[in-house]
Amino acid sequence: MADPFVAVSVSDDHVATVTLCRPPNNFFSSAMIAELADAFETLDEDRSCRAIVLAADGKHFCAGADFSSAGPADSTGDLYRAAVRLFRTRKPFIAAVQGAAIGGGLGVVMAADFRVAAPEARFSANFARLGFHHGFGLSVTLPAAVGGQHAADLLYTGRRITGDEAAVIGLVDRVVPLHQLESTANDLAAEIAGSAPLAVQSIRATLRGDLADRVAAATDHERAEQERLRRTVDFREGTRAMSERRPPQFTGVE
Repeated sequence: MADPFVAVSVSDDHVATVTLCRPPNNFFSSAMIAELADAFETLDEDRSCRAIVLAADGKHFCAGADFSSAGPADSTGDLYRAAVRLFRTRKPFIAAVQGAAIGGGLGVVMAADFRVAAPEARFSANFARLGFHHGFGLSVTLPAAVGGQHAADLLYTGRRITGDEAAVIGLVDRVVPLHQLESTANDLAAEIAGSAPLAVQSIRATLRGDLADRVAAATDHERAEQERLRRTVDFREGTRAMSERRPPQFTGVE
């Protein structure tokens, strides 16, 4: 049996910790997101859990997809179906981010209700630097958090920002020293868990509204654009340049 992508524990204060456990990079994959959605759905039925901390072992929260061993493009359909399942779960969760949250890793972070990060954390929607379209519902979640202008900046340039800059634009809710990251996320989750659980879930459902449906529609479009752009010269150049650690030389040739 393959090693699990996630580990789950529940504390006495009704806080569950779901940990990505493929260090050091916790590369983004369809299998990881499916297992993550499974874990959150199971916690939805666990009355001892009232709030969740999503953490990660290793240097990085999620350093994006590993294009050196990426699966076929048609696995993207499975990935986004699992992503929508994650958005449909009912209990609030806090992402505790150290290191990099890149590409699809940023998409996972933006699914959370709250984000706590270390100052040296790095966030990037690097899709355009690879020559293809963003995904994981970032069309919906990123503008909602940071506004349209900041979202366009991050998506068009693919630039990396630190935890401190992420807090300034609203992508991150709290920035704390790395050694306080876990305790701060747990304290916030415990504070939420101290409220009436049915009330919290009801309020969350009201605030999120049709978010999962909008993400489902967005990922249908995002997937189509990703599949179209994967066939371009620029995508081949972008992924090659990343693996060779050099600036890409794009041509705009399909």
